[in-house]
Amino acid sequence: MEFGINFFPTVGPDDKSAAEYFGQSLRLVELAEELGFDHVKTVEHYFFKYGGYSPDPVTFLAAAAARTHRIKLVTGAVIPAFSHPVKLAGKLAMLDNISRGRLQVGFGRAFLPDEFDAFGIDMDESRPRFEEGLRACQKLWSERDVVWKGRFYEFGPVTLLPRPFQQPHPKILVAAAKTASSCEQAGRDGHGLMMVPSISKREVVQEMLGLYRKAYADAGHEPGGDEIHMSYNCYLSEDADEARAKGKRYSERTNAVMRDAVAAWGERRSEGYAGYENIVKNIARADFDRSLAENKVLVGSPEEVTERLRTIREWYGDVTISLQVISGNPTFEESVRTMRLFAEQVIPQLRGDGAAGAS
Repeated sequence: MEFGINFFPTVGPDDKSAAEYFGQSLRLVELAEELGFDHVKTVEHYFFKYGGYSPDPVTFLAAAAARTHRIKLVTGAVIPAFSHPVKLAGKLAMLDNISRGRLQVGFGRAFLPDEFDAFGIDMDESRPRFEEGLRACQKLWSERDVVWKGRFYEFGPVTLLPRPFQQPHPKILVAAAKTASSCEQAGRDGHGLMMVPSISKREVVQEMLGLYRKAYADAGHEPGGDEIHMSYNCYLSEDADEARAKGKRYSERTNAVMRDAVAAWGERRSEGYAGYENIVKNIARADFDRSLAENKVLVGSPEEVTERLRTIREWYGDVTISLQVISGNPTFEESVRTMRLFAEQVIPQLRGDGAAGAS
């Protein structure tokens, strides 16, 4: 298993200024490098406290690249539907060079109606726009004199500059929420996978992983390239009771800001997002204690979290774990404590099991 930090902000100006948020987060990036974590990651969202302080992952990760020299930089994820592929591919190629090949590019479809409305994009077009944008970026990175004639974009012949540092291009990861076919397609294409296990039953996640791994193997891709990232809210304290109390408070805050962001689903329907009309009800029914019992959050003492991860590894295999240590707006000091306890007391135990920990 590998471990990293996922910067998913859930704050707005009445909580802390953007300058304060970025300053603290970049200090945590430096700490992640110091403590031996494998990656740092951030999201793309707009307008709401739910992710809104991160409208451009590339900008944040460029700043992270300047403060580190080893740790991988992961977009989790960029949204092709909201950017022209020539612009997106160029920005990401710049970041790959600035970081000297430490970039992994996660692509996602997005799911918030207000974001699509602001960009003037029909939600029913999200999947074909995602697929076209990803493939256009991949072609721009790996070929010269590219001519593209797609459903949404037409350009060329063009040769992208700069060329990516990694050849033929950075590792690609695909975000998948509930759609099994997305997992299968990612496997067939030889991409990695990004998932959020907290939104699905364990058996559903296992089924999706099985489909992904089978499609990857059946397509004949190189063994070991089927990289899987899973994000978990994380809060650690040496006092288990404190960890549960604080972890519950911050998880409930995260749910509250997510509820505001998804409110439009109460009146919206889309063929491309089957069942998302229930998302508001599902958040209202969220139960922290049940999530904790089902290992959908990594909250507790270092010993408890170690056991949760051992169970997760039994369920899903040696996946890459992304820890959301700032979601819910804990104090900076609490985020530091969580990272230190995890690096110093959890990872060594998992290494002792024979699992691969942080670099």
